[in-house]
Amino acid sequence: MEQLSRSAGTVRPGGRTARVRAAVLDATQDELVEHGFHGLTMDQVAARAGVGKTTVYRRWGSTAGLVADLMTELANQSSPHADTGSIEGDLRANALSVLGALTDGRLGATFQAVIAAATCDEQAAQALHTFYSRRIGEWAHVVELAVKRGELPAGTDGMEVIRAVSAPLYYRLVVSREPLTREAAERSAARTLAAAKAGAFVAPGAA
Repeated sequence: MEQLSRSAGTVRPGGRTARVRAAVLDATQDELVEHGFHGLTMDQVAARAGVGKTTVYRRWGSTAGLVADLMTELANQSSPHADTGSIEGDLRANALSVLGALTDGRLGATFQAVIAAATCDEQAAQALHTFYSRRIGEWAHVVELAVKRGELPAGTDGMEVIRAVSAPLYYRLVVSREPLTREAAERSAARTLAAAKAGAFVAPGAA
């Protein structure tokens, strides 16, 4: 689901405003990785980015505002959903994409910090919700295509299928702290596919 660039500040158009935003978001991500959400400060981000504190306070307002913009940028950088020609291949690609993001030293730490922040900060929670709504919605299209091909029952809820693929991996990341492995990712995709084929994700009342 999250095939992302490792840096929030890459591949961005020119112009001073864009360069400032790139530097600030890169600094925000670095600070999150090193210190977590509760250790994130506007002053440290400004210093790390080489930008005036006034600029950072005026544009982002708070550390939660920085996190929200960072998550928007990460969503913008995400790759489109896979199109392998089969739902089995697409769900496996989704699982491996999630695995790659969560095991990346920079991105994985970023997600953990934002997830932690979302438990106690409403703006961070909304930023996280918006990010995943976009990514899950993007990948839900592979389920819609599978239904049209006759691989899955009519009425299958694509967003629920995609959530089911990644949920075990996030559980390992933030709850059980078990290793995140390729085997675990592929097993999650296979189990989700079996459940989807059996009609477990058909929306109530769907024809």
